[in-house]
Amino acid sequence: MNDVTWPPVSVIMPIRNEAAFIERSLGAVLAQDYPADRLHVMVVDGMSDDGTREMVERMAQERSNLCLLDNPRRVMPSAANIGIQQAQGEVIVLVGGHTVIAPDYIRRCVNALAITDAACVGGVMNTVGQNDVAQSIALAQASFFGVGDASFRIGTETAKYVDTVAFGAYRRHVFNEIGLFDEELVRNQDDEFNYRLRAAGGKIWLDPAIRSTYYARATLRSLWRQYFQYGYWKVRVFQKVPGSARFRHGVPPLFALAVVGGLLPAIAVPAWRPAYLGGLAFYLLVNLIVSISIAARHGWSHLPRLPLVFAVLHLAYGIGFWAGMVRFGPPWRKVAYDRT
Repeated sequence: MNDVTWPPVSVIMPIRNEAAFIERSLGAVLAQDYPADRLHVMVVDGMSDDGTREMVERMAQERSNLCLLDNPRRVMPSAANIGIQQAQGEVIVLVGGHTVIAPDYIRRCVNALAITDAACVGGVMNTVGQNDVAQSIALAQASFFGVGDASFRIGTETAKYVDTVAFGAYRRHVFNEIGLFDEELVRNQDDEFNYRLRAAGGKIWLDPAIRSTYYARATLRSLWRQYFQYGYWKVRVFQKVPGSARFRHGVPPLFALAVVGGLLPAIAVPAWRPAYLGGLAFYLLVNLIVSISIAARHGWSHLPRLPLVFAVLHLAYGIGFWAGMVRFGPPWRKVAYDRT
């Protein structure tokens, strides 16, 4: 690749209170094998109070292509929009604060955009953990049983067009044509944007050679909070982007309804108990079989934790989805989205 084919790239990192990760995640961006004079990095901070800002400021003193921007609203979509509005690159890449991208990430993204007609490209996300619980969470998040058929999570050996990717690289004109991220959506804003992109005729390309490492939540409590919000805000996504729902999205809400909603009827009506207990036993059996299969490949120490991790993933998302319907109404109710 000669100099003429190195388009300017703007990298946007929306963060808040990432002191434990920022040196790794931002360091990986700054260590890209892409010409530094064609790479502009914007860290958009949600007013961190854990020392993150000071770390970024120190790194910015040593790199002229790095700057720190403020995000007073403190949520990811507003941070992304602040960065996009100031971006000068022909390609815009979004990178999370819990993510370490491979040294060739940006170069491979630019190459993929050059040889495909995709409006956005991304790769496979390798989920890892820093402690025993996080490692079990990472294994569950990389499994079909845990998160469905999202290729960027569970992996693929073949490059292909997909519905969505994490940490995508976008052609600049995409944001001029379909707008910015919807700032109402605290979670799932990238899914909503990518659904909107596809509805406008754009394509999303996933290349397994484009790789990143994502650090999973370290506790079941933080995992529950994360997936509750995923389910909660997914309702709003469906309302704003009709037709974006997939079969996998409905499984956790139905599971949560059966487990939680069916408990009192099963207690009150003895005739319903066999069906309730039978369904619960079937889920636990499948959960255990999958957990044993994963533990056999990755270490038996994960076996006591994996069934609980899977239950948290499914119940948190499902209950969050029902909570979202209480807040926003049924997912088939159409509402306008914010073309910020």
